[in-house]
Amino acid sequence: MSDDQCQYFQNLLSVSCSLTSLTVLQGTWAKLSEVAVKGAQYNSRERQPHPKCLQGTRVDLLKYIHGFLDNTEKNQLIWLHGTAGVGKSAVAFTVADKMRGLKVREETNVEKRLAGTFFFSRKHTKRCTTGYFFATLVYQLATNFPSIRNDVNRTIRDNPALLDPDTPLCDQMEALFLQPLRWL
Repeated sequence: MSDDQCQYFQNLLSVSCSLTSLTVLQGTWAKLSEVAVKGAQYNSRERQPHPKCLQGTRVDLLKYIHGFLDNTEKNQLIWLHGTAGVGKSAVAFTVADKMRGLKVREETNVEKRLAGTFFFSRKHTKRCTTGYFFATLVYQLATNFPSIRNDVNRTIRDNPALLDPDTPLCDQMEALFLQPLRWL
């Protein structure tokens, strides 16, 4: 066989391997997309009408939360809690809506400051349990930060059980959420 023929077959093999890898990654992404609960996202049609803070209301609370999120020295995770009807969803939607419009860095127009959201609901089977929480968050994280998508795909390909809602939350949290955050 000539050198040209060898080179041709090596290139062909390389293209075939690349396509196989791409197909596996796309399949993994499709599985994650199926498991992620789209209705849990802050701007989901399932949650309409979207609760939102009215102009001039909760000003101090929103200012505190935005100040907290702007502080790069602190962890930037907020857990809103309170009794039913106090406005947690309205505050969370208002903050998420603002964060969605802000960029991580000015030089990028893809990566947003909003990593992800999960609005729980007693009325919806997949939103009333924590089983889909981390899969949904990592789906949004990889959508908002495409630079980690291949790493997320690899993690799921290596351990598909992570997408099972019965997998222990601590395992899901470490592999699907904390690890990708470290890659950013």
